[in-house]
Amino acid sequence: MSTITKAEAYLVDIPVETVRTDAVQAFLKQETVFVELRTADGGHGTGYSYTIGTGGTAVLALLRDYLLPHLVGRDATRVEAIWRDLHAATRATAVGAITSLALAAVDTALWDLRARAAGLPLWVLAGGAKERIPLYDTEGGWLHLTEDELVAGAKASQAAGWPGVKLKVGKPNPAEDAARIGAVRAALGDSFDVMVDANQSLTAAEAISRARLLEPHRLTWFEEPLPADDVAGHELLARATSIPVAVGESMYSIGQFAEYLRRQAAGVVQVDVARIGGITPWLKVAHLAEACNVVVCPHFLMELHVSLCAAVPNSRYVEHIPQLRAITRTEIAIVDGHALAPGEPGLGIDWDRDAIEDRRVA
Repeated sequence: MSTITKAEAYLVDIPVETVRTDAVQAFLKQETVFVELRTADGGHGTGYSYTIGTGGTAVLALLRDYLLPHLVGRDATRVEAIWRDLHAATRATAVGAITSLALAAVDTALWDLRARAAGLPLWVLAGGAKERIPLYDTEGGWLHLTEDELVAGAKASQAAGWPGVKLKVGKPNPAEDAARIGAVRAALGDSFDVMVDANQSLTAAEAISRARLLEPHRLTWFEEPLPADDVAGHELLARATSIPVAVGESMYSIGQFAEYLRRQAAGVVQVDVARIGGITPWLKVAHLAEACNVVVCPHFLMELHVSLCAAVPNSRYVEHIPQLRAITRTEIAIVDGHALAPGEPGLGIDWDRDAIEDRRVA
């Protein structure tokens, strides 16, 4: 039987691999919340979610105090029912980041268990649309880097065969942003994808003005220009610029994505599997975007998003930011600038259990 007999949650701290800054914050560390599930028939699933430096212990407490007690005795194959019931059990704190992150840790464990039981990789079980996904690099585009460093990083990515890079914007002087992006575009030529990310730092008026400065550089998208709850502002920007507007990493419910798509306020959906509450709602957002003829290019978590992007037909890019190398034995396979969908049953992440144990927070 696939009855859940044990549910455990714990926290692991992972230091950042390099200095990462944007217009509003620095990436301090990755607080990684794990959930381990076991079933009566010997099944096992590992799920996780994350924060970038704060709130990890709050997610862990919500899991231990409220969510995990609901799991023991449940049929692990009924993923939709479990997600719905756990969401209902935390209705007083939904929609919100802490609840979504906790739900994601459980839901990814359930999908890992389900895929392992079926003997299938996650990407096949969830749809199996394609075997490889283009990658774009973010590591060479942080806001603190000099213009020369941005150019050097972008040229290195291009030489390695990657099809795109993302650069942070949000300098106090808009002309500085334009000069930095222009230097990269001039160095790369016209056939290379360049994305920019303002990390919710601008007003609608500022974003429209800055988009006009950046339009000559033929950008692939303008990411998180405004606070995520400013749907009207994004709608105004989308109408005012030829650059596709990208949103999603700071959105925590399917309904938020539906509103953006209904109002044509987003041309790129960047749904984050941890922040949306797991694989179950992630797939719903991806299919919703497909129905609206909008591409999906998820935020961060490349080790998991490579499988989810391979599952759906409207995925366009996976973001390359390595952050699990301290606790995994292998990395995602990359060939000619594309991430290959893993072939192993389950999530396809090769966890290093000893390294995880060493970094567990007491």
